[in-house]
Amino acid sequence: MIKVCKFGGTSLADGTTMRRVAEILSADPTRRYVVVSAPGKRYGGDVKITDLLYECHRSVEKCGKAGEAFEKVKERFRGIAFELGLTFDVEALLARTEEEIEHERSEEFTASRGEYLMGRFMAAFLELPFVDACDIVRFSSGGKLDDGKSFALTAAALKGKKGAVVPGFYGADRTGRIHTFTRGGSDVSGAIVARAVGADLYENWTDVSGFLACDPRIVDDPAHIRSLSYKELRELSYMGANVLHSESIFPVREADIPIRIKNTFRPEEAGTDILPMSRYRYDGRIVTGIAGKKNFAVVYVEKSLMNSEIGFARRILSVLERYHVSFEHMPSGIDTISFVIDEEQLKGGTLEKITEDIKAAVRPDQLRVFDDIALIAVVGHGMSRNVGTSARLFDAIARAGVNVRMIDQGSSELNIIVGVDNENYERTVRAVYEEFFR
Repeated sequence: MIKVCKFGGTSLADGTTMRRVAEILSADPTRRYVVVSAPGKRYGGDVKITDLLYECHRSVEKCGKAGEAFEKVKERFRGIAFELGLTFDVEALLARTEEEIEHERSEEFTASRGEYLMGRFMAAFLELPFVDACDIVRFSSGGKLDDGKSFALTAAALKGKKGAVVPGFYGADRTGRIHTFTRGGSDVSGAIVARAVGADLYENWTDVSGFLACDPRIVDDPAHIRSLSYKELRELSYMGANVLHSESIFPVREADIPIRIKNTFRPEEAGTDILPMSRYRYDGRIVTGIAGKKNFAVVYVEKSLMNSEIGFARRILSVLERYHVSFEHMPSGIDTISFVIDEEQLKGGTLEKITEDIKAAVRPDQLRVFDDIALIAVVGHGMSRNVGTSARLFDAIARAGVNVRMIDQGSSELNIIVGVDNENYERTVRAVYEEFFR
């Protein structure tokens, strides 16, 4: 059996937590390949290494030097080396890294050095080979993961190695320059390694014991999700349940490799299993989880006989594309179509330009924008198996005194998404949770 283990930043914040990681690995010899994040916060008010590195880049852009921020980075890693009793030339590695940061003058290169340094330190501590992610993870010219090439390079690099340490979060583009995933991308790196070595299980170690049915900041002591499907994970992660990066399932999906979320600080707890449909078994739950996000805008377009006007939606989508704006959902009716867009994309006058261009492109009878909208996703395979689920959902929201501004349900019946005013977000989540979990 082969297990690939990815450890998050809180699991690698200092020498003490790294020793805990070593204990977890030694307790199970099938845990052979280790993917690491950059050191996270050690305590409240501390700064993540990655954030310090972004500050380094700003300093390099301003004055050509990594500056005080990199001094803080060096102090963190010196402390780790001291705590672990590492004997390799730490100062030379840190000095060379600083020189490279100042020479490259690249935000992505600089941001990746937290994972790189942690990989070097962890490999030395565990006495395992270090395999640099820039040699095995490849991105296309458009910044998209080249999974085929990445799997092949990773498999070749790890072939014959009984174990290895790989830094997460980054790889290289076709020119060899460092390219990074989005925040939390080390989860994807771990999945790439798991797929490449044909792992039986991908363990993702963090500071929580798996997924909860909803945000514990909104609902006290929410139910623990013991298992869920890849599809349910994708919906919940995309809508804000950020235990695992939403794209981490793609490398392992075709190989049917399950993912297990585990708590580094409570390794005895079962965690959450994320399963391919071939292994998923329905357990009778109606709703698996609830997740959501605030601050969306809905661009509502109405025009009579829209359905018979060829290319109507395409012309609107062309406007969004022109301004590099993506949409989250596109609910429609016979004479109406709406686009739900993250408000972050519509700043600086972009919204006004888009609405004017849409008016020119399709000459709508009416165009309105509703802002400050929160989206809440209610997710679960059981919803399609139980009559009256939608009725229960909307009845619970009505009893809470909340007006639903938008409804969107996919044909798979895996989820129902409702839009409410931002100010009603927490109240709605609590009402839905009470209905299906209490």
